[in-house]
Amino acid sequence: MREELFSSLSRELAVLLAGTLPVIELRGAIPLGISLGLSPIYSAILGFMGSMLPAPIILFTIRPVFNYLKKTKPFRKIVKIISDKSLNKNGPKIQKYGVWGLLIFVAIPLPGTGVWSGSLVAALLDMRFKWAFPSIFIGNAIAGFIILMLSNGIFQVVK
Repeated sequence: MREELFSSLSRELAVLLAGTLPVIELRGAIPLGISLGLSPIYSAILGFMGSMLPAPIILFTIRPVFNYLKKTKPFRKIVKIISDKSLNKNGPKIQKYGVWGLLIFVAIPLPGTGVWSGSLVAALLDMRFKWAFPSIFIGNAIAGFIILMLSNGIFQVVK
């Protein structure tokens, strides 16, 4: 009984933690949960919760951290590269369409789009939290639904 509880918790924790990782996020957490034997809906919920954890942290802290790191010689170039790449590649579209652009950007389940990238761009564009976070939340929910449908379909075909 006790081993089953720990086994179940470790699978759930693996899915939750996979959701928090950049690049993997929700897009990898849902298939991971399903492959570990969790129900598709439960995997989606855990992946969604995990992927949303970094958003407020990034939105509130990335600008002060980047401003501090810009003052240090070893990190100045890295911060500039990250900022320029994020803003030049995604910034104009998100800035043009505002919260709707951010929502669509996060909702597209492709590499390089998602909560981490969306939160970074929103913070660098100085979007207010009360607008950025709901856009990221809804966009991530849409991406989760898309990934859930794709994953569930793929796993049903394999079975």
